[in-house]
Amino acid sequence: MLGSLSLLAATPFAFRSFSPSPNNNRFLSSAINHQIAKQLATESGRGSQKLLRRHVFPVYRRVSYGSPISAVMTDDSLTVTTSEEDTQNIGILDIDSALRQFKDHFQYRIKKYVDQKNLFENYEGGLEEFAKGYLRFGFNREEDGIVYREWAPPAQEAQVVGDFNGWDGSNHKMEKNEFGVWSIKIPDSEGNPAIPHNSRVKFRFKHGDGVWVDRMPAWIKYATVDPTRFGAPYDGVHWDPPPSERYEFKYPRPPKPKAPRIYEAHVGMSSSEPRINSYREFADDVLPRIQANNYNTVQLMAVMEHSYYASFGYHVTNFFSVSSRSGTPEDLKYLIDKAHSLGLRVLMDVVHSHASNNVTDGLNGFDVGQSSQESYFHTGERGYHKLWDSRLFNYGNWEVLRFLLSNLRWWLEEFKFDGFRFDGVTSMLYHHHGINMPFTGDYNEYFSDATDVDAVVYLMLANSLINSILPDATVIAEDVSGMPGLGRPVSEGGIGFDYRLAMAIPDKWIDYLKNKNDEEWSMTDLSCSLTNRRYTEKCISYAESHDQSIVGDKTIAFFLMDKEMYSGMSCLTDASPTIDRGIALHKMIHFITMALGGEGYLNFMGNEFGHPEWIDFPREGNGWSYEKCRRQWTLVDTDHLRYKIVSCTDEENKVIVFERGDLVFVFNFHSENTYDGYKVGCDLPGKYRVALDSDAWEFGGHGRVGHDVDHFTSPEGIPGVPETNFNNRPNSFKVLSPARTCVVYYKVDESVEETNGINVISVSETLEMDASKQKNAEESAILVDHGDKENPQETNDRDTASFDEELQKDGAKQESIEEPAASVLDKKIVGSKLDEPQVEEMEERTPDD
Repeated sequence: MLGSLSLLAATPFAFRSFSPSPNNNRFLSSAINHQIAKQLATESGRGSQKLLRRHVFPVYRRVSYGSPISAVMTDDSLTVTTSEEDTQNIGILDIDSALRQFKDHFQYRIKKYVDQKNLFENYEGGLEEFAKGYLRFGFNREEDGIVYREWAPPAQEAQVVGDFNGWDGSNHKMEKNEFGVWSIKIPDSEGNPAIPHNSRVKFRFKHGDGVWVDRMPAWIKYATVDPTRFGAPYDGVHWDPPPSERYEFKYPRPPKPKAPRIYEAHVGMSSSEPRINSYREFADDVLPRIQANNYNTVQLMAVMEHSYYASFGYHVTNFFSVSSRSGTPEDLKYLIDKAHSLGLRVLMDVVHSHASNNVTDGLNGFDVGQSSQESYFHTGERGYHKLWDSRLFNYGNWEVLRFLLSNLRWWLEEFKFDGFRFDGVTSMLYHHHGINMPFTGDYNEYFSDATDVDAVVYLMLANSLINSILPDATVIAEDVSGMPGLGRPVSEGGIGFDYRLAMAIPDKWIDYLKNKNDEEWSMTDLSCSLTNRRYTEKCISYAESHDQSIVGDKTIAFFLMDKEMYSGMSCLTDASPTIDRGIALHKMIHFITMALGGEGYLNFMGNEFGHPEWIDFPREGNGWSYEKCRRQWTLVDTDHLRYKIVSCTDEENKVIVFERGDLVFVFNFHSENTYDGYKVGCDLPGKYRVALDSDAWEFGGHGRVGHDVDHFTSPEGIPGVPETNFNNRPNSFKVLSPARTCVVYYKVDESVEETNGINVISVSETLEMDASKQKNAEESAILVDHGDKENPQETNDRDTASFDEELQKDGAKQESIEEPAASVLDKKIVGSKLDEPQVEEMEERTPDD
């Protein structure tokens, strides 16, 4: 989201381990850090690392709700002391020695984190119990009735109103306890709930000036709006379906992938028609597309209810509510269960960095002149984001922590999400929210009085909670600042995320596409940008996300081909130079980003095939049109269009070569030059073949690289003396590298190949002995090549599966790069070692023969 609002742009070096500038007086010195640490952690000189390890997953004791502790947590109330153990070993400082000068800062936030967890254990039964707030607050069934609780300290009087009482709350007045929590129990009527399922409800209260107002319940689990009334306010809906109407999950969560391939999607705009799509339609129509493209994770945007559709889901009004535009909570459960059945994990875009400024429909409605300690938000300027026009949470408040931590548990347990992508983390980490802050990588920028330690501690608590509930969860941070330790475990003093988004990479591509011609592209600069990430902290790379697809920006495809995308994408005519260049670079940009840019990869819905239009939500400026708030799937489904493409430092020749595992990647960014016999280095000796080729016919290329060619390595230099090697590699082989192509080579396991050859010979001998069987075998081969008209899927699946097994034995790394069925089948014919007359005869035949 930060990118979509053009807040800031991290430099490529924001992720490096830089020493702080000694001349930078704007930031906290080590001595001042020490003074800040003393404010709360005077006794924290020993025990931080051991304390962290003990407090990440503690054993909790249970206590009753309504325990005798102030509902507000301030610095002065943190009286639980930590043990006097040795703290000299904070794990993150051993990984990056440049952080040691900020040891006091780490001790301070570790102490605050541990003390907060101690308070949860002493007064709430522990962190996990504390995060079950949705079982206490809001509307819940308790002992033959419905109990409703709401935290609203400044309210003078309060009632619950709705359809069930004709919106007259005089008989349903609520009582307030000493912690500012209002409650009421509404007994069942003749054995039935007094508040029917799917009926409207609101919280009515009187504030200090005597005015009564109606507000949405903060913990409401569903919210709807009257579609016939323009600008109508939302209503809270009591969602408690009978067992017969509840969706029951049928499929287990898929295992956590080693390398997430993430498909970022917006359900509402996923229809090919100009309308809002539903959860069930997305599940049935779009999820199979995602699976077919070999993604293993879906990241859903705009799930939490937001009254303004064009906010892309980032101005949340109702944090526990599924966006009603696309269906009910049960419909979303169907979507997630369907994804799990397809082997797809589902992440949720969670927005805890701010809340909508909407006082009618949102959480902001409870903020009526009270102090920060009686509100979900900070007061004054600190509680308002001037660029986002939204409210900012007070992460040091007890009830705010309950609300947000419970929100995470709610989505994990009730809907079976597999993790989160935290939006706007940069805004949370700093009091300046990253506004007008060009992060340079100087460590003083991260650890100073500008750091919001309350927010850091909340994120540590959040990640600790998520991992204790779901150890296989995937948690990603959207942070442009590059804060060190963001992606390290809480037990080491880190913040605990699995990955951060590599946000500098799309900025680099935009810069190149906007400001440089092809000859000015620097292979060194691109390589540095793609590999510039902190040691041991994983990144999700992406060339473009939803940020580059909205009005005011351009997708990569549009930067490359612009208006010709509307007229020049038909395969029935020759491609223009613009289209030819655009398709080639589109594939290369996405592919090198995926291959070199991180430990995972993300793509936004439609960008994989170069969707020609930007996203423009219905708004006054476009006449409230849905025309560009959709995805044109017909483009990729139409055979004769060029949208059927696949997304996936030699400065003079514009070539980048690199290895990951035993795969060798060759990228030729030159606009004209094709290199025959281009020498590439590799670690492992042996025979290499093409695993993936952007220039292949099936990817819209020109088919210039032979896939049946064996590339044998030659030793380079003196064994054991790296400086005598070729490009620091002990072996090399030569390849054909056409202009604007990327080709991946895999090492052939020749022992397996020899075994396969023996098997082929024995089969051939058998076929020679039985002419009728030979004829049947040839017909089977024809069906593999051309497709069995009666049952093509069964034949192709059987043959492809068997060959996939061979490729896995050959070390083709199927988990990393899946070959299209067409190329696999081509190899199958070659691997059968048929003589040329047989091959020619098979190619001339048709299935009808």
